[in-house]
Amino acid sequence: MESNIEPGITNNKRANIPLKGKKRKKPIKDQSAPRQPLSGYFRFLNDRRDKVRAENPNITFQDLNKVLATEWKNLPQPQKQQYLAAAEQDRERYLQEFEAYKQTEAYKSFNASKKLKQSPISSEKEEVNFLDIPIFTEEFLEHNKSRETELRQLRKSIIDYEQQNAILSKHIETVKQVIAKLTTENNYQEATRNSLANHLSQIQSLLVANFDGLPLPSGEKATSENIEEYMTKALGYLIANPNSSFATTVKSIVSKLQYPD
Repeated sequence: MESNIEPGITNNKRANIPLKGKKRKKPIKDQSAPRQPLSGYFRFLNDRRDKVRAENPNITFQDLNKVLATEWKNLPQPQKQQYLAAAEQDRERYLQEFEAYKQTEAYKSFNASKKLKQSPISSEKEEVNFLDIPIFTEEFLEHNKSRETELRQLRKSIIDYEQQNAILSKHIETVKQVIAKLTTENNYQEATRNSLANHLSQIQSLLVANFDGLPLPSGEKATSENIEEYMTKALGYLIANPNSSFATTVKSIVSKLQYPD
């Protein structure tokens, strides 16, 4: 028996059946938390929504949002900046209040109850799928608002980290330059010290070689161990008795010395 229903019509009817989106559970809301900041766009919507609706009493919700979106897009930048600046101040207010709120018992209690109510499976099911949210609905706008807030916070965090990295990079570069300079100075001082020590050793050896045959009037002889003390005493005898035979011998030896370069 042949069917009276045309296949084309049947397929069209089936094709026009709307697909049902996933039912999302509303996230647990912390009633004690600070008020969420409003974006510049939502501030504009709050200012203009009632006025546009009053001017167009029969306008649908979707058309209302389309009109407002177009107005926002065409809004002169100076006027738009006023909303954006107010939103930025509100965001800073929220971040400060939320940082203080995180230290309270109310926040800790909320987190504890949230963990009890959520499981890994339920959390996975409650993830927001942007494609499942009908466009131009309050849910859509709320989703956009939360996403815009998250993006602003992420952008600010990225900027803060970039600035911190830039400052740290400058500090690191400065430290490297200081280390390089100190290393150069240390190498120079070390080379100078070695050169002076070598020169001193040569002079001591020269003095010992020339004065080892001339004992002091007290009988002491010049050695590598006492050469500095020997020369100090010899100078004392020389000053005290400049015309003595000891002084004459010392002067003769000194005049013939050839110091190292």
